[in-house]
Amino acid sequence: MATAVAIDPQTLVNQALKKVSSIATLPEVTAKILRTVEDPRSSAAQLHQIVSHDPALVTRILKVVNSAFYGLPGQIASIERAIVLLGLNAVKNIAVAASLGQLFRGTKLCEGFTAKDLWTHCVGVAVTARELSKLAKLPLGDEAFLAGMIHDLGLLVQLQTAPEKLKIVCDRASTDTRTFCEIEREVIGVDHQQLGGGLAEVWKFPRSCQLVAGFHHTPDQLTGDRALVNVVHIADVLVAQAKVGFNLTAEKQDIDPNSITELKLSTELLDKVRQNVPTLITTAGSLFA
Repeated sequence: MATAVAIDPQTLVNQALKKVSSIATLPEVTAKILRTVEDPRSSAAQLHQIVSHDPALVTRILKVVNSAFYGLPGQIASIERAIVLLGLNAVKNIAVAASLGQLFRGTKLCEGFTAKDLWTHCVGVAVTARELSKLAKLPLGDEAFLAGMIHDLGLLVQLQTAPEKLKIVCDRASTDTRTFCEIEREVIGVDHQQLGGGLAEVWKFPRSCQLVAGFHHTPDQLTGDRALVNVVHIADVLVAQAKVGFNLTAEKQDIDPNSITELKLSTELLDKVRQNVPTLITTAGSLFA
């Protein structure tokens, strides 16, 4: 009798990324924003020119900029002024977040969860990672926000290319003692980290964000500077344990103690961030809904 041959995980990743249809292309405006800000020669005027072609996006950006989330003095009436006060990177991240939300609509993820619940989780991780960076005085705030926002892109790939298998993974994760990633590798052949890292690369997100998408559950497997991965890993676990949105991927995971040590985080600081999670998410959830 013929024996089934296991397919190499990288081959499975490549096949899945080729199969993706509705999310194969990053929203055009988002791609342009990323290209512009990653170019060291770009200016605030160029970013404004791109964003201004999408009036709905301008409205969403100004709503965030004028919220308590940023706490700026007075009302900001223009994108140019927002860039002056917050910086190019912060406005870029707000714009990317405001445009990415359209990818997480309607579809049922698995029993009890929709794609919107996944978006709620991603927003939660983004704002928690930003808060953690701020309280720990790490120079990662804007970067942590964007990385947290896209950390679970791989689940979108699974939802698009293997929805029935994803439902099986979720069902098993509810009762299984193994990690979500272990169950994914058994059922699908690859986990959402491998798929997310691949999609972030295809979409030309910064290399640091690609690494977060690819290692946020396993920061110990990454060599070199992993401060950003550690921050998003911790935020992911805190938000999942707070049962915000789709929480199955990290609900049963413990924070890697090495992540805490490498970031020099105190127990008091972690507790403060954990206590702040509900408030952060209530504030941000309405902004990025």
